Amino acid sequence: MALIAPRVTAGLPADDAQKLRYALDGGHDITVFVDGTVHRLPPTARDAVVDLLGRFSRGEAVTVSSVEEMLTTSRAAELAGISHTYLRNMTDRGEIPVEYRGTHRRIRLADIMAWLDTQKKIGTGAGSPAGQDDEGAGV
Repeated sequence: MALIAPRVTAGLPADDAQKLRYALDGGHDITVFVDGTVHRLPPTARDAVVDLLGRFSRGEAVTVSSVEEMLTTSRAAELAGISHTYLRNMTDRGEIPVEYRGTHRRIRLADIMAWLDTQKKIGTGAGSPAGQDDEGAGV
């Protein structure tokens, strides 16, 4: 997993923190509105939002960060519908970005998805990428 740059937000002013703390004392039912549409958060997301709001209600500064999913070459090849060897060759040529953990290659899920999207746009489909011969297709 690769760390994506965190965002730091200062604590709320005391009055705002107190109002939020009072609102949270009544329960943990959080309603989210996006462009006027109500969305029910799944439990893990709800818990994260309640935790974040609880920290703000105590006047704490909060840092939010996330990690980007990194895949092994085997998993990335499986998702892309191509052989492990073909994927490694593409990383060697720089067609798909790769990061190394020691001697092991790791590929961002987003990079595989972007590559698949590009393949769809050029009409080759994920199963037979442009330039892949039958020898490179074996697993």
